[in-house]
Amino acid sequence: MSTRTPDQSTGTRHPVDPLDAHGADPGDVAQGIAPPPAQKRRRRRSSSGDGDRAGWRWATLAWVLTLLFVAPVFWMILTSFHQESDAATSPPSLFAPLSFDNYAAVFDRGASTFLINSAIASGVSTLLVLILAVPAAYALSIRPVEKWTDVMFFFLSTKFLPPIAALLPVYLIVKQIGGLDNIYTLVLLYTAMNMPIAVWMMQSFLAEIPPEILEAAQVDGAGFLRTVWSIVTPMASPGLAATALICFIFSWNEFMFAVNLTATVSATSPIFLVGFISSQGLFLAKLCAAATLVSLPVMIAGFAAQDKLVRGLSLGAVK
Repeated sequence: MSTRTPDQSTGTRHPVDPLDAHGADPGDVAQGIAPPPAQKRRRRRSSSGDGDRAGWRWATLAWVLTLLFVAPVFWMILTSFHQESDAATSPPSLFAPLSFDNYAAVFDRGASTFLINSAIASGVSTLLVLILAVPAAYALSIRPVEKWTDVMFFFLSTKFLPPIAALLPVYLIVKQIGGLDNIYTLVLLYTAMNMPIAVWMMQSFLAEIPPEILEAAQVDGAGFLRTVWSIVTPMASPGLAATALICFIFSWNEFMFAVNLTATVSATSPIFLVGFISSQGLFLAKLCAAATLVSLPVMIAGFAAQDKLVRGLSLGAVK
């Protein structure tokens, strides 16, 4: 048997079980009578506890996967501080003495020249890609041209052909114009190589800009260049950062055109890494030191732009 107690705030009567002062009578629940506030709080605590446990599971899984992906990088850095004899032992010597001799040997072989060449080729090409891709994406998203989907497909179709299939004609053309072993030849090639990716990415980013803002700027008398520079660029800065970083990484890691079109003057850092591989003697520790130096600019750029990179890659994912 249950009794009812009046609610002081609303005057309604809640069921009270003699065995549990905070419970709800089953008959009242079946009739649609709301449970008392205490039971609601218990339900919220129960659902919150389930969510916390699920969150901890996902967080633990994320940390495990992160460690699996990052462990090779940490091992490469650690090996770069070991001597060649310690780096070649099996099983590896984890607590071997550390030294900077490998880095000194890497710089003695002229690592700075290769790093500068990679920085010039990657940085200039990324800047050119952004300068050309933003107006193209603006025309394909905010002010769409006629049959803009066909234009987007054309940009995508340029990535269907494997680069190795175009190597011979590219080599012959570059040789005819005297562009072999020239850093600006790589700049033009990297610009053309990354342009389709940049246009596709920026088109999706610029499509998220509300058209009312651009219409307001047009009413205020802003021209095309002023609109792109003062309105579109700041609003699409996460997308610009993500696009620039991806293009920079692709250019920095490119090997095939660099190894076939350059020799000694304009060789880039991937070619420098290959020079440490030898069929005689030990080279693992020096190779790890060189790989660490080559990876450092990309890791610094990614760390510096990580907030904008995450926002840019997730832009448009949630409506």
